[in-house]
Amino acid sequence: MRFTPSGSSFVVSAGVVIHGSQWRADAVMPVKTQTQWRMLGIAAQAVRGMLGPCLLVCGGWLSFVPLVRAEQIRVAAAADLKFAMDEIVASFEKANPGDDVEVIYGSSGKFYAQIQQGAPFDLYFSADCEFPRGLAKAGFSASAVTPYAFGRIVLWSTSMDASRMTLAGLTDPRITRIAIANPKHAPYGKRAEEALRALGLLEKIKPKLVYGENVSQTAEFVRTGNAQIGIIALSLALSPELAMRGGYWLIPQRLHAPMEQCFIVTEHGKNSGLARRFARYMLSASVRALMRRYGFVLPDERIGG
Repeated sequence: MRFTPSGSSFVVSAGVVIHGSQWRADAVMPVKTQTQWRMLGIAAQAVRGMLGPCLLVCGGWLSFVPLVRAEQIRVAAAADLKFAMDEIVASFEKANPGDDVEVIYGSSGKFYAQIQQGAPFDLYFSADCEFPRGLAKAGFSASAVTPYAFGRIVLWSTSMDASRMTLAGLTDPRITRIAIANPKHAPYGKRAEEALRALGLLEKIKPKLVYGENVSQTAEFVRTGNAQIGIIALSLALSPELAMRGGYWLIPQRLHAPMEQCFIVTEHGKNSGLARRFARYMLSASVRALMRRYGFVLPDERIGG
């Protein structure tokens, strides 16, 4: 069973409509009150009850046939994980055909707020460790805060050769629009600002900055020409979809704080065996190899550059 956006309501696949508000790609779930999320869960349980055992007519006889109930979890994941996580989920579900892992991508800070308001996420993969640690401290975590990678930031462009550029080149008057993620709630935007500030460039180029709700939307601004260049996640620049469209320049690690990324099993997912199994799978050798392919540095490895 999945919740999908339809106009101004949440719609359950079985036909039950649940009150809600418009979903957006840059903020997938609106912040709700605990009561609203509880109502959403109750309605979901009601649908499960209706779809539980079913009656089939077979050769004139009524047969009582219980439906097999696959386990499902909902994962909140930082936007820099989009392409890597899609592959991870596909491989996990192939090995576990009865399980359903639904991933929603967005900014780490917005997910942090939504989980505190009762959003029904079972796992939370943040682009930093500060947000998961904050949730754990407030009692919203059912697991230890677990580091899974370090992210890197890059200059990326589809209209100029970013591989031959440096941050100092952003002062060029011919460059009028530079995209970064919103530093208020997106860790990649915060690190972008730190790097620019370290070189004394932030105030000089601030009038040129355009802000994406998350690092994925930031890349989209550049891809569509709404910005000439952007500071995005290396994991996005290396994805097949973006690698063919533009080049990148790796921003030196020394210019910003390390981007350590962590995940937790949330309090909502504390009784989910699937959530625990998927959490363990994220630390497996095959997933580690895939994360390296997307430019992530693993927690036990040295960050270069």
